[in-house]
Amino acid sequence: MDGIQVVHDSQSIEFRKPFGAVEVGQKVKLSIKVDREIVVAVELIQFDGTRLNMGMQKEYLNNSEFRYSVEIDTSDALGILEYYFILIDGYDRLYYGNNYEHLGGIGQIYNYNPVPYQVTIYEKSHIPNWYKEGVVYQILIDRFYNGNEDNTINSPKENSFIYGRWNDSPMYINDSLGRIARWDFYGGNIKGIIKKLDYIKSLGASIIQLSPIFKSSSCHKYDTANYDLVDEMFGTNDEFKELCEVAEQKGIKIILDVVLSYTSSDSKYFNKMGNFSEVGAYQSPNSKYYDWYKFRKYPYQYESWWGINERPNLNSMEKSYVDYIIKGKSSIIKKWIDLGSSGWRLNVIDELPDEFIELIRKRMLEINENTVLLGDIWDDASNKISYSKRRKYLQGKEVHAVTNYPLREYLINFIKGYITSNRFKQKIMSLFENYPRESFYGNINVVGTNDTERILTVLDENVELLKLLVVIQFTLPGVPLIYYGDETGLKGGKEPDNRKSYPWEKENTQLINFYQRIVDIRNSQNGLKKGDLNIYETDSNVFVFERNYENEKIIVLVNVSNEQKLIEDINFSGNYVNLFNPSEKYKFIGKNSIITVFPRNFKILCKI
Repeated sequence: MDGIQVVHDSQSIEFRKPFGAVEVGQKVKLSIKVDREIVVAVELIQFDGTRLNMGMQKEYLNNSEFRYSVEIDTSDALGILEYYFILIDGYDRLYYGNNYEHLGGIGQIYNYNPVPYQVTIYEKSHIPNWYKEGVVYQILIDRFYNGNEDNTINSPKENSFIYGRWNDSPMYINDSLGRIARWDFYGGNIKGIIKKLDYIKSLGASIIQLSPIFKSSSCHKYDTANYDLVDEMFGTNDEFKELCEVAEQKGIKIILDVVLSYTSSDSKYFNKMGNFSEVGAYQSPNSKYYDWYKFRKYPYQYESWWGINERPNLNSMEKSYVDYIIKGKSSIIKKWIDLGSSGWRLNVIDELPDEFIELIRKRMLEINENTVLLGDIWDDASNKISYSKRRKYLQGKEVHAVTNYPLREYLINFIKGYITSNRFKQKIMSLFENYPRESFYGNINVVGTNDTERILTVLDENVELLKLLVVIQFTLPGVPLIYYGDETGLKGGKEPDNRKSYPWEKENTQLINFYQRIVDIRNSQNGLKKGDLNIYETDSNVFVFERNYENEKIIVLVNVSNEQKLIEDINFSGNYVNLFNPSEKYKFIGKNSIITVFPRNFKILCKI
């Protein structure tokens, strides 16, 4: 089969219809073009590894090519369905599969071991509009604002370190083994968030994602000591309820962050330090919490997260733990939703079994169907494998959506000139193809979080580049997230430097104003919240994409180069206004329109 010409493009409905992920039971038509008459079959690999081989129907095309097609029934194929093509000509055999990088789109010929394409098959799921159309503001509570009138610190921890001034730089105090010897605190609390709700609303944010609120000895609270209580340094359960009520009056929802795969060793459940009145699992095998943990040699050897003894792993599917967290009448999931939370974000979700996540989702919908369940995932969540097991995150019964760290990586690489706009397009389209549409539009589009370096630091403190990045972040499909302080140019490297206190009275008001304007554009345009996505191929340093919803059409152009760029080959045709600069209006006649984008600049054009 020397010189054979073959093409299949999984992102074109000419070759795969419909585009992208499909609801279970929907039929998928696969086609491939070949420049000669041969035998073509498709090999299907189901979620459980079962393989199925299907012959394809031949059709002669007028240009001397042949198209081979087959229709796939997905009724019994929930999960990931992978496929590649087998090309047979006499005794010769070749394969056509996905490209080496698993990005979808146009693939390639293989002599053996082809990389398969992916079709995600899911059960229908609905994400509440308040979330899908919202903007998230993420707060690390201790670092945001102290709402006490006299600025006193609520109930300081024993043997802790309190910063002398609010604007001091964070540091960890470690012992000789590198473990935290004293936790550090600034004194931010729930009262402080209540007092700053008007500021958050002024940014255009409609959702607050809180760092864990539960009792814990640490400053970040990701190592829980008691899921039933707000940590006393942050306030009280009643103050959390008040926060939810006041925020709701201002059109703001609250989402709680939680770790459910491990606790602190200094918790009422494990009680290694003996600081709690209840008998913990470490103290006695007769403790009611004993079966929650995974002891190897009692009591000194037990499973822990990444080998950190201070974070013993939980046996998540143990019945009494499931009842306590999920199923019980006064379960943790129910308790905090009843107190006002509108959703949960599951941290280190890879450590939780699929069955456990499903139970949470089911219970949440029983309590309040308008709640949302999110997952913290750093990779493509549609085909994620953790601990040698393929996960079911986006199949319709687990999380509604996930953190979009892949987009963060691609966006930074494009803005900094490490990849071209076409490469950026390929990366985004791969996610668009693999994710159920509802999940793709619900992705949390992050550029900075408490687990990353500050975005301005990543961009070498270049505010010009930050603005370009923010424009793309807020105009692509997904739910954009602002990590507290990013909007005012807070800088910081790796942890704990990325967890500085919010610089009240030292803000960059010009940058805040920019964020407010971009967020307002996003919030006011249905096309940016719900619209279809079409990405153009243009100059390597210019990213251009279109969003369409009903009669709305918005075209976003971003030039990351130091040169003025002339953009052509895009069918503008009609009258447009630049939403960021409404005095800037355009009238394009005919299909061969041309527009100029200045160096390191952007336009958000709306058809009028």
